[in-house]
Amino acid sequence: MARQGVLVQPYQRLKLEQVEQIHRASLAILTDSGVVCFNRSAAEFFGDRGAEVLPMHQGSADCWLLKIPEKVITDALQSAPKVVKLGARDENNCLILDGHEPRVYFASGSETNNWLEVDVEAFVSKRNPGIEVEFPVFRVEKGTVDRLARAARLCEHLDSWDSFLRTVNIRDDDITNDNKDVNKFFVSLNNTTKHVMSGLTELSQLSNVVRMSQLIAGGEEQLRENPIISFITCMVKSPLQLVDNTTQKAIEIARRGIPLVVSSSPMGGSTAPIREEGMVAQINAELLVGIALTQLVNKGTPVLYGSVPGRAHMVSLYDSYGVPEFNQYNIDCVQMARYYGLPCYSTGGISDAMVPGIQASVERLFSHILVTLAGPQYIHYAFGLLERTNTFCPVQAVLDDAHIGMVKRFVRQPVVTTDRISESLEQIRKVMGTSHKLYTRFVRSMLRSGEIAPPYPFEGKDMVGGTLLRARERMEEILSLPPSHIPRPVVDEVFQQVPGLLVRLRN
Repeated sequence: MARQGVLVQPYQRLKLEQVEQIHRASLAILTDSGVVCFNRSAAEFFGDRGAEVLPMHQGSADCWLLKIPEKVITDALQSAPKVVKLGARDENNCLILDGHEPRVYFASGSETNNWLEVDVEAFVSKRNPGIEVEFPVFRVEKGTVDRLARAARLCEHLDSWDSFLRTVNIRDDDITNDNKDVNKFFVSLNNTTKHVMSGLTELSQLSNVVRMSQLIAGGEEQLRENPIISFITCMVKSPLQLVDNTTQKAIEIARRGIPLVVSSSPMGGSTAPIREEGMVAQINAELLVGIALTQLVNKGTPVLYGSVPGRAHMVSLYDSYGVPEFNQYNIDCVQMARYYGLPCYSTGGISDAMVPGIQASVERLFSHILVTLAGPQYIHYAFGLLERTNTFCPVQAVLDDAHIGMVKRFVRQPVVTTDRISESLEQIRKVMGTSHKLYTRFVRSMLRSGEIAPPYPFEGKDMVGGTLLRARERMEEILSLPPSHIPRPVVDEVFQQVPGLLVRLRN
């Protein structure tokens, strides 16, 4: 039994003829401008299938200009699975991503360096010393395995959080590039029974991560049937360049048939055209190249169309996630993925603000609503991210869970049947026959059934806005719940067979 997600009636910015125009423009980019490839194996894969491969040199690096014919892309789109399963330790938490069904799931993401703690301090009014009010204060900490575990435990208990995409970069003193991958996957898997997705720091650790996942899933075949992990591969550096090491990671992951996201994140105005049609044509071309490579390596590799377009801030050239163009780009990319029938890994719920507050709420809800309405199968970045994608805040994640719950109620499909119409007409007749003319007696059963929305759980009281304080209390309640750890015999076997795990995590 998979998680249900929320099925939407997709909002579409582009007409079909515009989608087809962008598709043709992307194919023209691949045959005319081409793609600069820094990975020899990828160049050979494309060359063997009829692409024109022209040797180049950039700086001290060897590279190749690939001019890729339409047939290579068309064949890849035919072989790429249209339904991808993201498994989970508890199979009731698995996700079925169908490229033709706009059923939306929400995940976290980014692997930030900063963790934002929310503390509570009492402040006394200067005008009236008799008034003392508690306010949130903020403290930035570094990412650690303990904080990653806390985030995974929040994911386990927050209903709207469907999939755990690593939230912080673990930077403990005993973490190195050589042991980071096994420890971040183990900590994540050991603290949530939902799907776990992450990037891969070192290619040399891929076999260890896969072996760990096989042991936890119950075996090699069990992992194939229930892929409890997946990978993000940011092989594309915009504009139109295949990076050597991340491309090689994608090749090796595809060889193993593990689900992966082919991700591209150009910025309109700096690494991509700022106008909508140019941005979408370029990112679509970049993603089509990555998807084609996975199918050339291993036909049938489960792959997600990973659109992460942003727009550059015209002063700092940082990503600017709060601007309207961010949503326009993302909605268009969802339509392109649906045109190909591919499951879409989309982007929403990020704020440029550094702390939770009004700006963060407005920016996050803006994209939560609009991108959800577009109907991507998987929205990442949806929980806890602030300061663009530099900071994760667990209290913000708790707020996001409530807000996404409201969005899901808003976008779900209405139920209008003859029986329900008849029932409503009967209610109206009864109420109009009373002196008070109120429907309150009919509401209680609907509240109990969950058919209508409950009150906002973090509502302020009197003249004090206590939203963050109540969200922090909810966070503490969740973290006090017993963790959903991997059974001890399995943990023992993992530690026996997988090198690099920190002994202190065994208990």
